[in-house]
Amino acid sequence: MKPTRRAVLGGIAAAALTGCAGLPDAGSAIPIIDTHQHLWDLARFRPPWLAKAAPVLNRSYGMRDYLEATRGLNVAKAVYMEIDADPKDHGDEAENAIALSRSGAHPTAAAVISGRPAEESFRPHLLRFKGSPWIKGVRQILNPPSAPRGLCLRPAFVESMRLLGEQNLSFEFCMRPGELPDAAELAARCPETRFILDHCGNPDLQAGPREAESWKRGIGELARRPNVACKISGIVAGVPKAGWGPELLAPVIDHCLDSFGPDRVVFGSDWPVCLLGATLAEWSARCTR
Repeated sequence: MKPTRRAVLGGIAAAALTGCAGLPDAGSAIPIIDTHQHLWDLARFRPPWLAKAAPVLNRSYGMRDYLEATRGLNVAKAVYMEIDADPKDHGDEAENAIALSRSGAHPTAAAVISGRPAEESFRPHLLRFKGSPWIKGVRQILNPPSAPRGLCLRPAFVESMRLLGEQNLSFEFCMRPGELPDAAELAARCPETRFILDHCGNPDLQAGPREAESWKRGIGELARRPNVACKISGIVAGVPKAGWGPELLAPVIDHCLDSFGPDRVVFGSDWPVCLLGATLAEWSARCTR
């Protein structure tokens, strides 16, 4: 990755925490604002996907673990990201995320909660937390096999996105790279809603030229929508078990930066899911080297 971009990934994520107190002043060393922090306590929530997850993820990860993982990394603030919990736990997870965010005892200062925008339950679920200063957005993961193609363009989903815009909340895209044009179309239909693309659009780091070009075109389409930002996150989970370096990640990161520009790119650790490829310290170092 180009050396001049080190500061970009370290410093531009502050917009994700608009309204949150305690951000470092401009004279401080460049901080990391982690816009994609996962935490889960299996005694409280057991996400269904963990049953088939790698052993490194099939345990509880709490704030103490996160603080240890980020020791020495100058993480100033963090945004809790929903964990794809069982829908019956969405309300409790959101309440827990709010309690974390207002604690003040750790970096977590805001939250993105889960929801199912295509379902009738979405509106009352969202309005339950109306006006909460701690909730900044909503996410539904759209890339598992159970998510039908085109889900985000269904009329009920589109209307839910407009509701998010009315509430000054964002929606986070986490979807298959081949469906990035659908995300661009949704953003065009909902110009008053902010969207954030997770994990650089989930590209396959070892894909052939045809797949890589398709992903690049999808990123280009999304970048033309002024209400979409891109998150540099998640990609390290897909690296080979050994023998990889910054040169594997650089083309993806550089293309996202070139397409969206520094004002519409943020960094997210995707911890602890990043442990599938690297520790948070290794990911941060290789991302900014």
